[in-house]
Amino acid sequence: MNLKAYTFSYITHRGKKVILIQFPYDDRLKRDLQNSFPSARYSRTHRSWYLPDLPVVRKQLLLPSPKPLTAKQRNIHPVNQQAYDAMVAQLELKAYSPSTKRMYLAEFMHLLTILRSKSVNDLTTDRLKDYFLYCVQELQMKERKMNGKINAIKFYYEKVAQRPKMFFHIPRPKKPLTLPKMLSKKEVKRLFATVTNQKHSIALQLSYGMGLRVSEVVNLKIKDIDSSRMQVGIRGAKGKKDRYVPLPQSLLPQLRDYYRAYKPSEYLLEGQYGGPYSKSSVQHIFKKAMRHAGIHKDIGVHGLRHSYATHLLESGADVRFIQELLGHNSIKTTQVYTKVTQTSLSKIVSPLDLL
Repeated sequence: MNLKAYTFSYITHRGKKVILIQFPYDDRLKRDLQNSFPSARYSRTHRSWYLPDLPVVRKQLLLPSPKPLTAKQRNIHPVNQQAYDAMVAQLELKAYSPSTKRMYLAEFMHLLTILRSKSVNDLTTDRLKDYFLYCVQELQMKERKMNGKINAIKFYYEKVAQRPKMFFHIPRPKKPLTLPKMLSKKEVKRLFATVTNQKHSIALQLSYGMGLRVSEVVNLKIKDIDSSRMQVGIRGAKGKKDRYVPLPQSLLPQLRDYYRAYKPSEYLLEGQYGGPYSKSSVQHIFKKAMRHAGIHKDIGVHGLRHSYATHLLESGADVRFIQELLGHNSIKTTQVYTKVTQTSLSKIVSPLDLL
C-alpha cells in the first residue's frame, strides 16, 4: 500500500474518533486499502473510507500520535502547568514504563487539580499530610492506591523539584498481606477445555504454561520463541528485565498449527489492526472461559501465573528457581506461594487429630 497516494484527516463519526482516508478514485488504490485494512468502512456522509483512530492504526499509517490536552489537564491552573510539564519530561528522561508514567501523572494531576491556583512548590509537609488524609478519609482511597499516590508525588518533589527530605515524616499506609488467588490443576484443565478459539486458547496456555504476566503474553514476538532450545525469551518485562522461560513440550505443536492458521507477522498474538493483542481482550477471554467452566472464583487472568508458580512448587521445584522463572526481584515475593501450596498444608496435622 503506497501511503503517499492517500490523504488522512481526523474527525468524529457516529460518536467515535476516526481517520478519514481520501484518494482519487482508482480501483487499485481501493483494493490496496481493503487488502491492508479489511476492516476499513465507507462513509456515504463524508464520501470517504475510514478507520478507527487508534494508536496501532496510526502507527501502520505512519501518522503522528495525538497529544491533545485532556479535560483533566485543562483543569490545571497555569501556575502549576510548568510543574506538570517538568514531571512529564523527567519521567521521559528516566525512561519509566508507560503504565508507571500514566499512573504517576494521573496521581500528580489529581493533586494539582485540588490545589487550583496554589503553587505545588509552596506545599509544606504538613499540607501534604492533610491532602493524603483527605484522600483516605473523604475519598476512601485504599492502601494500594495511596502508596501509588505517595510514590508519584514523592517522585515530583525528590526528582523534579530536588527536595529529597520532603517525605521523611510522612507515614505510609500499611499494605494488607493478601495471598495469591489461584486455580487447582483440575480447574485449569476444565477452563482450557471450554476454549474453542485457537488464538484464545494459545493466549491462556501461554499465561499458565510459562507463568507469564498478561503484558508479557501480548508483547511476545515470534522471534522470541526458540523451538530448538525449547525456550522463550521474555523481553523488557516488569523492571525492564529480560529472562528466559522453558517452552512446554505440549504447546509447541499447537503454536505451529496456530502460526500456519493465523500467519502473524511480528507479534505472536496480533490485534485486528496489527500490533499486539490488547490486555483487556485476554482478560475478557479468561472471564468468559471461567463462566463456561462453571468456576465462580473472584480471580483475574493473573491467577494463571499464580497457579503456575504454586503447581511448580507442589511438584518439587526449588523456590529460587521459580523466582527466576517469574522474574521476581526478591525471594520474599516468591515465598508467598509456600503459604498456599497443598503440599505444605497437607503435612500439617491438627492437634485435634492427635487427641
